[in-house]
Amino acid sequence: MFNQKNILITGGTGSFGKQFVKTILKLYKPHKIIIYSRDELKQYEMSQKYNDSCMRYFIGDIRDLPRLQRAMRDVDFVVHAAALKHVPIAEYNPMECIKTNVIGAQNVIDAAIDNGVKKVIALSTDKAASPVNLYGASKLASDKLFVAANNITGTALTRFSVVRYGNVLGSRGSVLPLFQKLIDDGADSLPITDENMTRFWITLQEGVDFVLKNFQRMHGGETFVPKIPSMKLTEMAEALAPNLCQDIIGIRPGEKLHEVMCPQNDAHLTLEFDDHYVIRPTIQFTQKVDFKKNAIGETGKSVECGFEYSSDKNTHWLTHDELLEKIELTKTEEK
Repeated sequence: MFNQKNILITGGTGSFGKQFVKTILKLYKPHKIIIYSRDELKQYEMSQKYNDSCMRYFIGDIRDLPRLQRAMRDVDFVVHAAALKHVPIAEYNPMECIKTNVIGAQNVIDAAIDNGVKKVIALSTDKAASPVNLYGASKLASDKLFVAANNITGTALTRFSVVRYGNVLGSRGSVLPLFQKLIDDGADSLPITDENMTRFWITLQEGVDFVLKNFQRMHGGETFVPKIPSMKLTEMAEALAPNLCQDIIGIRPGEKLHEVMCPQNDAHLTLEFDDHYVIRPTIQFTQKVDFKKNAIGETGKSVECGFEYSSDKNTHWLTHDELLEKIELTKTEEK
C-alpha cells in the first residue's frame, strides 16, 4: 500500500514518528517520508539514524497553514501525530493547547484537502473520551474535526479517520519511565495516585501496527479503538519492584481514576470487530457507508445498549509476567 507513495508525519520526531518510520522502511519502499515538526535539534538527531534517500525533514508548525500546504504537495498519506500532550501544562497554557490541538488540526485538514491527499489518520487519546481536562477536551474537538472533515471534502477524494488508544508503555510522560528511574535511583517507595487506578496499555509497535492496518481498513469517518489490556497501577508497581513500598499520593488535577475509550453515550454508534472497536460518525453527508464491513472485508456487529469500554471494566488484564515481557520487547524495539 505504501510502496512508491509519499507519506507525511506531523510531529514526526516523537516516539511514535520514529517507530512508524522504522516500520515503514522495514516493510515498504516509499518514495518519500516527510517528517514535519518544529524542533530542529530533534530533526537533526533523527536524521542521523534515519537517513535513507527517501527521508525528508521539513521544519514547520501545524499552526502555520501555508507551510503545511507546501509540505503536503504530492503527499498520498498523512499521519497526524503532532499535539501538546502534557495535562498540567495545557491547563496552565490553555490557548496554546487550543492553537495546536484544535486550530492545528483544522490546518492539517485544510492542507490535506487542498493537496488531494488520499488518506489521513489522526492520533487521539483515551483522554478525549468524556474528557475532564483541557488536553482531553482539545483532542475531542480535534477528533470531531477530522471525522466531520469527510463531509466537507466535496468532490475531493481525501478521507479522514481517527485512531484512539491508551497509555503507551515507555513513552515520554507515562508512569513506567518514572517508576523505572526511581527504582534505578534506589528509591524506597513508588508513588501511586490511587490504589484503585487503572489504565489501558499498549506498546509503541502495537500502536504503529494498528495505525498501518487502519489505513487499509478505513472508509473515512471512523474512530478506531484497539482491544488492549488494562492494569492497576498498584499491580504495575508490584511487578516492577515487589519489595518496594507504595506511597498513595492522591489523584492529580485533571486526572481520572479510570480511562474510557468507547463512552457509554456512543454505544449506539459503536461496532465490535475481532480485535478492535469502531465508533461511527454521527453524520454522513457526502458518503453513505455501511461501517459494519470495512474496506478489507472484516465485519463487525453492534454492541449492546449501555456498552462502555473502560479500563476498569476490561476483560483483558495484564499479568506481571506479561507486563515484564512487553517492557523487554519495547527495549528491543528501541535499539
